[in-house]
Amino acid sequence: MTSTSLFGTDGIRGRANEFPITPEAALLIGKAIALLCGASGPGSRKAIIGKDTRLSGYMLETALTSGLVSMGMDVLLVGPMPTPAVAYLTRSMAADVGIMLTASHNPFDDNGIKIFGPDGFKISDEMEAAISRHVQTGDLSSAHIRSDQIGKAYRLDDAPGRYIEHVKSSVQSCRFQGLTVALDGANGAAYAVAPLILRELGARVIKAFSEPDGYNINNGCGALHPETVAGFVRQHNADVGIALDGDADRIVFCDAEGRTVDGDRIIAMCALDLHAHGRLARNTCVVTTMSNLGLHDALRQAGITVETTDVGDRLVIERLRAIGGNLGGEKSGHVIFLDYATTGDGILTALQVLRLMRERGATLAELAACMREYPQRLVNVEAPRRPPLESLPHLQEALHECHAALGPYGRTVVRYSGTEPLLRILVETREEADAHRWAERLAAAARKDLAP
Repeated sequence: MTSTSLFGTDGIRGRANEFPITPEAALLIGKAIALLCGASGPGSRKAIIGKDTRLSGYMLETALTSGLVSMGMDVLLVGPMPTPAVAYLTRSMAADVGIMLTASHNPFDDNGIKIFGPDGFKISDEMEAAISRHVQTGDLSSAHIRSDQIGKAYRLDDAPGRYIEHVKSSVQSCRFQGLTVALDGANGAAYAVAPLILRELGARVIKAFSEPDGYNINNGCGALHPETVAGFVRQHNADVGIALDGDADRIVFCDAEGRTVDGDRIIAMCALDLHAHGRLARNTCVVTTMSNLGLHDALRQAGITVETTDVGDRLVIERLRAIGGNLGGEKSGHVIFLDYATTGDGILTALQVLRLMRERGATLAELAACMREYPQRLVNVEAPRRPPLESLPHLQEALHECHAALGPYGRTVVRYSGTEPLLRILVETREEADAHRWAERLAAAARKDLAP
C-alpha cells in the first residue's frame, strides 16, 4: 500500500481490525463507492456484497452496507459465495458494483475487499484512486441524502442457484457419472456450492474441509496444500483431487496417484484442446512470468502463441481483453476462461478439466503429460522494507552470476509479493540441483541486503 492508495495488487487487504480492514474504513469505502456510482435514492443504484467464511466478514459486511445505504444505494447480500460468483451476479443482475470480502488464500485473521464494476471485471486504477482519495480526505458526507432517499439492504436468497446454473452451463450436456472426486473446499467460500455442483453433474464427491467455523479457512487445507487432498485421493481411490482456495477463484488438482497438477498444466491441456477444436481465440494463450518454460515449449510446438505478463490475474485478464483472447492464467491456479467468466473461477475450471477427461476418455495424469516441466525452486525472503531491487548490491551481483551460468536454459523471477511482506525468488532451469543451488544463493544475497 502507498500513501495515495488503499489498494494493492488484488484489492484492499490487511489484518482484520487494523487499517484499512476496519469497520470505520469499510463504512467510508462504502460511501465512496456509492458516491462514485452516482447513488441518489433507493432503487437508483445497487451493489452486490458477497464474502468468504472469515469471522471478520460479518463486521465488514455490516459496515460496508451502512456506508452504501447511507448514500442512497441499495444492497443485495449474497452471503458466503465464491469471488467469481459475485463477479457473475454483478453483471447478470445489472448491478452497478460488486464487492467481495475476502483475503483469498491468506489466514483467517486477514481480510480484504475486492471490487467489480458493472461489467463483472475488477474496477480500473482510476476508480481505485478515486475511492482512496475520498476515504483519505474524509469528503464523504451523506447529509445531502434525505431520510426517504436512504437505500435498502436485501438478502438475495437465490444467489447460489443463479451461479450454479451459470457454471453448469459451461459444460452443456456433459455429465460425470462414474467419476469419484475428492474435494477440498478450504473451509472457504465454496464450501456449499462446489460439492453441490459436482454432485448435480453426476460425480461422486468425497468432501473435505467444507465445515467453516470462521477461523479455519485455508488452515492446512486448500490450494496452498495440495498434499492434503492428495491424501484423500489415495485413501478413497478417487479419480481426481480438487483443492480450491478461500474464495474459490483458483484451483489446484492432483491425479489418481496424488501427484499435483498445477495451473500451468491445466492451462496447457485446456489451450491444446481449444486449439484442436479451433476455439482458442487469436490462437494465443496469456500467462505470467511465473509460468514454467515447459508450458511455453508445449504450446509453441503446437503452433500456439504465448504472451507473458507480470504476476497477477488482473494483468492476464487485461491482456486477454486487449488482444481478444479467451484463455490465460497463472501457475498458482488462477485460470481465466473469458468465454464464461470475467475472473479466475476454480469451480468452472474444475468442470472444464472433468469435461476434458470424460470426452477424451483419459485420466488426469494422461492429460497433464502434455507438457514437461523445467525444475523450479521458489524461495521467500522476509522483506520488512521494499527498496528498489536494482539498489540491492548483493542480490544484483548474484543475479548477474546466475544469468551467466544458466544462459538460455534457465531464468529467474525476483519480485516483491503484492499481498505479503516477502521477496519472492524463483529460479528455473533444466537441472533441479542447479535451480535449488541458485535460488538459495540469491536468497542469501537478498537477506544480506534486506537485513535491518
